[in-house]
Amino acid sequence: MPQTIREIINSYRTELSSNKELTKERANEILVKLSAIYGNINDEIRKSDIAYNYILMAFLKSEEKSNRAKILAECSPEYLAKREARDLKESVKELISSLKYYIRGLSEEWKESKNL
Repeated sequence: MPQTIREIINSYRTELSSNKELTKERANEILVKLSAIYGNINDEIRKSDIAYNYILMAFLKSEEKSNRAKILAECSPEYLAKREARDLKESVKELISSLKYYIRGLSEEWKESKNL
């Protein structure tokens, strides 16, 4: 059964947090995969923004006050999808940053050990 994007990201997060002996090659592999996922998440954000905007427009047409329409629209599944996609993007962004930092540290260690 195929995994969802969220499940894939959670498996990488678990691997990164529990693996004290993560190799540079494996870290690079995960970094490349997360970077590709990051692009897919951006596509999903675009789609969910459009879906939410349609819902918001419908509520704006039916409600007298715009703040009430916005509150109603934020209770919709489209808004939830929009928020989840944005939160997932932030999570992946942090994982990518952490991996870059980790890989940079491994490279520095390797250079220092070679100079000894």
